[in-house]
Amino acid sequence: MQDITLILLGAGSASRFKLPPKKQWLWSDNQPLWLNVANNFHKLYIFSKTIIVSSKEDIVAMSNFAEFTFVEGGSSRQASLKNALAHVDTPFVLVSDIARCCLDREMIERIVLAKKNKCCVVPTLNVIDTLYFKETPINREYVKIIQTPQLSCTNTLKMALATKEEFTDDSSAISSQGGKIIFVEGSATAHKLTTIDDLSKLSCLEKPSNRALVGFGVDIHPFEEGKKMMLCGVEIDSSFGFKAHSDGDVAIHAIIDALLGASGLGDIGEFYPDTSDEYKGIDSSELLKDTVQRLSGFGYVIGNIDITIIAQTPRLLNYKRDMRFNLANLLNLTPNLVNIKATTAEKLGWIGRKEGVAVEAVATLYYYDWRQ
Repeated sequence: MQDITLILLGAGSASRFKLPPKKQWLWSDNQPLWLNVANNFHKLYIFSKTIIVSSKEDIVAMSNFAEFTFVEGGSSRQASLKNALAHVDTPFVLVSDIARCCLDREMIERIVLAKKNKCCVVPTLNVIDTLYFKETPINREYVKIIQTPQLSCTNTLKMALATKEEFTDDSSAISSQGGKIIFVEGSATAHKLTTIDDLSKLSCLEKPSNRALVGFGVDIHPFEEGKKMMLCGVEIDSSFGFKAHSDGDVAIHAIIDALLGASGLGDIGEFYPDTSDEYKGIDSSELLKDTVQRLSGFGYVIGNIDITIIAQTPRLLNYKRDMRFNLANLLNLTPNLVNIKATTAEKLGWIGRKEGVAVEAVATLYYYDWRQ
């Protein structure tokens, strides 16, 4: 299918989907939904190009999974589609929603076989229930349920969308310009994931893998006189703190790196760069809260945290319990799943000379089990 570009739309807010992960980040075995859908399309055909449309934040994560073309979405489906079409140079384009995640091979074949210039091929389902418009019954033979994917002549679709009028799908845009709409038989399998209840109708989704994802983080900061010292979000009684762009909470920084490492998303500097004024002097607890929320949206659940603080000074024994409970609160864990160890450097090296502190952290993540 070297004359067709595949566009998968997934930039919506999913406001009707009431689970912690975004629906495009529900896991089927060990693949997020968006990647599972893309790979399943590629099992059917070889497309000239595959374009994934999503939010800027999601694209940062998605780009670690596959070498597709990623395009930032707009404020509406139509705006997102127009952004994607700017990257299409094939005569035809197949557009689908990531949320319509169960593919029917025979339906896709019907769509592709019906393609013609200056038209749009649309899968449809017949209505089997009685219909009323306001208080008047209407003939259900005249009504069709429209599905995706829809295959369009690229130039025809581009011209149809070059208007301020908003359309809910490709076919209505092309129809408004007098373009020909070709209807083919749709499929009940191609059900769209909109609410939690729809999950029971999607037999193609596998249960999430139960594998544990392990990440390691380390951070080091030198001391700075006259600065408040924060460790694990707890203030330490000291005449000096940590030299850093933020508050310098070296323990939280190591934990963030461990969490990002387990998820494969990168490191703390990519998300909270020390060159940005936005994070100058920031409370590192806020960075950890943001990281936890980000991971939740991507379908990860934190398993446990284990850290080792290597410090000749200050003495931390009396702070460890407060640190444990504070981190547990920030991480939405029970305190027993947050372990804190403190050791000295036996007066060796720069730590032994009381010049700074190092922290090592290990974190485990699991995939969110949406079946619950």
